Parts: sequence; structure tokens; C-alpha cells
Amino acid sequence: MFVGGFATFAMVYSTQPLLPLLAAEFGVGAASASLTVSATTAGLALMLIPGSVLADRLGRQQVMKAALAIAALLALATAFAPDFGALLVLRALLGGVIAGLPAAAMAYIGEEIAPGAQARAMGLYIAGNALGGMSGRFVAALLTDWSSWRVALGAIGVLGVISALLFWQRLPASRNFRARAATPARIFADTLAIYRDPGLPALFLVAFLAMGGFVGLYNFLGFRLLEPPYGLGQSAIGAVFLLYLVGTWASAASGRLAERRGRRKVLWPMVAVMGAGLALTLAQPLWLVIAGVGVFTFGFFAAHALASGWVGRRAGERRALASALYLSSYYLGASVLGSLAGTAWTGWRWEGVAALVGLCVLLTAACALWLRQLPAPADGAD
Repeated sequence: MFVGGFATFAMVYSTQPLLPLLAAEFGVGAASASLTVSATTAGLALMLIPGSVLADRLGRQQVMKAALAIAALLALATAFAPDFGALLVLRALLGGVIAGLPAAAMAYIGEEIAPGAQARAMGLYIAGNALGGMSGRFVAALLTDWSSWRVALGAIGVLGVISALLFWQRLPASRNFRARAATPARIFADTLAIYRDPGLPALFLVAFLAMGGFVGLYNFLGFRLLEPPYGLGQSAIGAVFLLYLVGTWASAASGRLAERRGRRKVLWPMVAVMGAGLALTLAQPLWLVIAGVGVFTFGFFAAHALASGWVGRRAGERRALASALYLSSYYLGASVLGSLAGTAWTGWRWEGVAALVGLCVLLTAACALWLRQLPAPADGAD
């Protein structure tokens, strides 16, 4: 599952450090260039619920394997896109196909891992996401400096193929999966039950806001660092994504902390950490900007690991659909707010981006504090 999460994020976010270069290459604006990320996350958001339905019907393992293999081939194809429109179409298709893996991943972990170890397992899976996102971005930036963006995206596609082969060979068979009828009536009834839960809709909103703020910050960090007084090159900007190592550690550490203290007591402080990191990015010295991004990254990945694991625990037998709704909110936030940050950048540069991300953090904190007040269910799912 770590490998699956690694490959997913490496392919989905491989164009993020290349946005300024793609804007110049194809003669488009910053907001348009960011669509190479937003189109992928939009495809993810749209296909997560159908993916969860397929996973309920056909099995978690089969859906995840097929999704990763096909997505890897699409990632390879992006290296040969003849124009910007074709690149966007391929990136959107990649997002739609890869949705099958995260749509089933949380349910797979919830079914196959003992309850006492689920927080740690989810933390490890999210850590794979973080390390994959970091590696995909860094490798893409480095190879672009050495060669071209086409070579970089081709290399990410090869990485996806290798990961898919390993995933197919090593993923243990499902032992506790029970197929559920994928009828519209059942899906509608399960959706109503999920939204009647007092905590799940708030967790979906946490996903939308936190991920939207995170992607908005990283989408336009490269544009800021290219400009004076920094003037960094493509490789140096790509090196900033090494801060995802902080997210890898934060995801695993938050899982252990949640097992000791409970998610409700840990989530809101992690959102506060995001706010502190964002405030540091408003400083001028480069070391403070980088430190702020690192602190923000730590808080985001910790909060995401806590919230996503909490969804699986609260949803019970509906965990596949609930996880899909959570991730749909997550990637919809990345698509909508990540692109909206482009408008903020065009109009008000980094101060505009920081204001938008700050609003996201404040609203996420409000959700986390509201979740903290909910009475714990009898089964201790919080």
C-alpha cells in the first residue's frame, strides 16, 4: 500500500514544479498552466465514487491493481503530448483512472488491518503519498533542468510502471472482503446514512479546505521563487519539494499520537501548525520561507492522515463509499482552490495566495474544533 500511494502521488503531481516552464513553453498564463494539476485532481474527484462502487462489487485488490497499471501507461503517454490541449486530456484521464486506487485503499486497510493498528497503517499509506509526491516533483524538476519536460514526464511514467509491477506482485489478497450489490438504491441509502453522521460531513470539509490550501501554496511557490529577489532555477525549486520528507514522517507520527490521545485531541493542533507555517512564508528571507513551507507541510500531512483514518473508523461497513466521498472532497479542493490560487497570484502575488490559503486554514480549524466537541461513539471510533 505504501508503494501504491507513492506511485499515485508521483504521477498526479509530477507537473507541479514545471508550471512556470509549461506556461512559457505553450504560451499560457499561470492559472492555465496550473490546469495540468487541476485537471488530474478533477478527474480523481469525479471518478472516486464510481471507483468505490466498483471496489465494492469487484474487490479492492482487483480495482487497485488495474487502476495503477493503466494510469502508469497514461503517464508515459503524457511525454508525447503534441500540444497543451492533448496534455490536459491525458492528465485528466490519468486522474480519472488512478482514482480506483485511493477509492479502494482506505477500505482495504480498514478490512485487512487489525483495528488497533489501523492508525499506523493509514499513516504509512499517507507517508507513501507524501514520499511519492516529493519524489515525482523533485525528479521531474531535476530531469527538466538536465534535459526537457518530456524526458521528465517519461521518467515518471517508467517509475509508475515499475511501481505497478511491484504492487501486482506483493499486494496480499483480500481476506475479509464481502461483495456488496452496486445498485443505485443501495448507493443512495448509504450516502444518506453517511451524511446523517454528525462527524463525517465535517471531515469531508476538512479534506476540501486543507488540500485546497496545500495545493494552492505549492502550485505558486515555484512562480514566487523564480522571481526576484530569489531567482532560483528549476532544480533548486524542485529541491523545495524534498520538504515532503517532513510530511512522510508527520503522517506516521500522527498515527502513533492518535492511538495514544485520540484523533479529536490531535487534529486541531495540527491545523494550527499549518497556520504557523503559512505565516512564516510571508517573510522575505529565503530560509524563513522554506522553513514556513516545511512547517505547513508537516501540519497538513498530519491532519490528512488523522482525518482520513477517522473517516474509515466512523463509517463502518460503508467505509468504501465514505472514503470515496472524503477523497472526492480532497481532490475537488485541490482542483477548485488550487486553480483559484492562480487568480490570487495574478492579482496580488504571494500575499493574495497566502490570504486565500489562510482562509482555508481558518475554516479547517473551525471544523476541527467542532469535531472535538462531538460526543465519542460507543465503539470508540474517534
